[in-house]
Amino acid sequence: MTERGAGAVRQTPDVFQVGPSQMAWEGDALVIDINEFSVPHVQRIRGRVRLSPEAVTAIEVALDPGGAHVWRPFAPNARISVDIARPGWRWEGHGYFDANFGTRALEADFSYWTWARMPMKDGAAAFYDATRRDGSTLDVALKFARDGSVSVMDPPPRARLARSQWLVRRETRADAGTQPYQVQAMLDAPFYTRSVVKSRIHGETVVGVHEALDLRRFASPLLKPMLAVKVPRRARF
Repeated sequence: MTERGAGAVRQTPDVFQVGPSQMAWEGDALVIDINEFSVPHVQRIRGRVRLSPEAVTAIEVALDPGGAHVWRPFAPNARISVDIARPGWRWEGHGYFDANFGTRALEADFSYWTWARMPMKDGAAAFYDATRRDGSTLDVALKFARDGSVSVMDPPPRARLARSQWLVRRETRADAGTQPYQVQAMLDAPFYTRSVVKSRIHGETVVGVHEALDLRRFASPLLKPMLAVKVPRRARF
């Protein structure tokens, strides 16, 4: 990923381009063309991701009372194919498409959050739990049917996961008496971790993506400069 200036952005109703990479709707599929240079690995990452939603939802979730932060789960149930020009980087499977929007810095309003999206037999479940800076909490539990309809679900209790390699605290939702655990590490940073987690939700064994974000760590002046190593900036294209 590379942060670029406004001159590198092109947008139409169906295409969003930043520098040499873009995402575009082709019929009912979202096609993402990647053409980036990885830092600090010093290698070109080039390829295509194709995401085909089973349905697109019509829901937005405010993450704070003032609406400064919004979660938009566009397509929690989708099929995805990945074809990156590197050995072994080609696969197909179950996918999802969501985004966060906001008008304030995350660390200004949140100290910690976890998020998980778990495919289920009849759709997918998503859990969004957060602690705000003012001490209030966010507890979102939604069930997404394959036709795009959304319903509020009764969330299982919180359950601890083992800390990440950087000792980021982690928790998720799981039926009482169940111990969720990490199946595969995906990304491990001093303030953020993403992984594949196995849990049990309403009697069903599920395997999905989980993330934990420690925004107090992120806000640390000792850690923020590390972002420039992984995410370089270019003012122009």
